[in-house]
Amino acid sequence: MDNYNTARRYTAYVSALGTTQIHLRSPSIVAWWSAAFPGFGHLLLGKYILGFALCIWEVVVNVNANINLAIMYSFQGNIDMVINVLDTRWLLVYLPVYFFGIWHSHQTTVDMNKVFILAEREEHRFNIFSIGALEINYLDKRNPVMAVIWSLFVPGLGHLYIHRIVIAFFLIILAALFFYLSHFLEAVFLLCLGEVGQATAVLEPEWLLMLPSIFGFSVYDAYVKTVENNKLFEKEQRQFLKDNYQNPNFQILKGKKVK
Repeated sequence: MDNYNTARRYTAYVSALGTTQIHLRSPSIVAWWSAAFPGFGHLLLGKYILGFALCIWEVVVNVNANINLAIMYSFQGNIDMVINVLDTRWLLVYLPVYFFGIWHSHQTTVDMNKVFILAEREEHRFNIFSIGALEINYLDKRNPVMAVIWSLFVPGLGHLYIHRIVIAFFLIILAALFFYLSHFLEAVFLLCLGEVGQATAVLEPEWLLMLPSIFGFSVYDAYVKTVENNKLFEKEQRQFLKDNYQNPNFQILKGKKVK
C-alpha cells in the first residue's frame, strides 16, 4: 500500500474501524447538539474520546441531579416539584461542564473549518483502503436515506451501515441502556394491548427523555456523514482519474463570448 503520510494536514483517514474526515460545519449547529446532549457536538466533529466522556458525564450527573424529572415537571407547570426534585449538589457541578461542552465544540468547529480549508488547498492524497485481521474498510458511496432509515430503527445501525464502528457501538449500547431503564419497549407492548394506563405507569421519565436526543442525533449524524463520505469518494475518484488518465497537456480553454 502506498504511504501518503507526508502532508501537514489531511481531509480524511480510513482505518479498519471507520473513516474519519473533516469538512466544513456550522459552529452553531454543533453547539446546538452539545446543548441538546453534552458530547454529541464533539462526536459530530470526530473527537470521540472527549465526546464519549461528556456523554457518560451527562448520563451520570443528569440522573443524580434529577434534571430530566425537573424538565418534566416544568412542562406540567409544577414549579414546586421542580425545586423539590433538583439536587443542587450535582446540579452545581453539572452546569460548568455543560456550558464548557457548548463553548468548546463551537470553538473547535471554527478551528477545524480553518484546518479543512488549508488541507483542501494542499490536495494531498490519503489512504482509501484498510484491511486488518478483524475488519476491512474502504471508501465507497452509500445511500443517505438508508442510513436514516436504519438509525430510526435503532440508533447506531445507520453508522454501522457506513462503517463507523466505534461510534456505532457506543450509540447502540447507550440506546439499549435507555430503552431498558425507561421501560419504553414495555410501554409500547402494553399500549398495543390497549393498556394505556399501565403503559404510562411503567415509564421512567428521567430515562425516557434521553431517547429523543439520541434518536435525533443518530439520524442527523448518520445522514451528514453519509453525504460527506460520498463527496469524499467522488473527490478521490476524480483526482485518481485526473492523475492517471488525463493528458498532462490537457487544458480547458475559455470560449469566446457570442455577440
